[in-house]
Amino acid sequence: MHRVFVTLIVLMGLAAGGAAAAERVDLELVFLADASRSIDDGEIRLQRRGYAEAITHPEILAAIGSGYERKIAVTYVEWGDETSQEVVVPWTIVDGAGAAAAFAKDLMAAPRLAFGPNAIGSALAAGHALIASNAIESTRQVIDFSGDSAYSFGGVPIYQARAAILGAGITINGLAVLCRSCDGRPVDYDLEAAFAELIIGGPGSFVITADGDASFAEAVRRKLLLEVAGGPGADGPGESGRLAGLRLR
Repeated sequence: MHRVFVTLIVLMGLAAGGAAAAERVDLELVFLADASRSIDDGEIRLQRRGYAEAITHPEILAAIGSGYERKIAVTYVEWGDETSQEVVVPWTIVDGAGAAAAFAKDLMAAPRLAFGPNAIGSALAAGHALIASNAIESTRQVIDFSGDSAYSFGGVPIYQARAAILGAGITINGLAVLCRSCDGRPVDYDLEAAFAELIIGGPGSFVITADGDASFAEAVRRKLLLEVAGGPGADGPGESGRLAGLRLR
């Protein structure tokens, strides 16, 4: 698969948006997955497999089918440094098992695309641009951010990207990846608390923890189910606290 740059996707989306009526879905969802230098190739596969298994799970497909439009739009982006936000799978309309399986197949087939130290703000800004530029309309838009750190090296400041996203009515949810070779936390601070304070936001926003091979796919599935269904406290921000690995904002 050729490398696909976010800037090219943005330009194509703008052109397409002016040429045809926007397609309506229940949810626009950007999977924004950590592929920075602290993430090895095994963890890249672990993350992709978790999302591939989640999007094809019968419970998720049932949740998609219960929406008003009975379909959602998803794209998978891997991020590294400030110059590396790479679209692994472009916007895909998931309206049943066939489309979900095709998305999962494309996700698992692609090579690793992103590299470099954390540039979280730039990653968030790229996710925002993908939502703003596509030819899709929905009642809800979510950026699903995963990472093993809340520290950012250069690029767009996190607070700036986050403020623009929340100002546009887009929710940011978080997946705190604790697995370092599946034997402990990658940082010496409370990663979930840092995500809650610095990164996530919007109505019903939350952080879920993934702390090993066995739990990763389940964490992703739980998170995706909440996102498709509208999130905990979908009518407003959730209450702060933990609930079985879930931190609500």
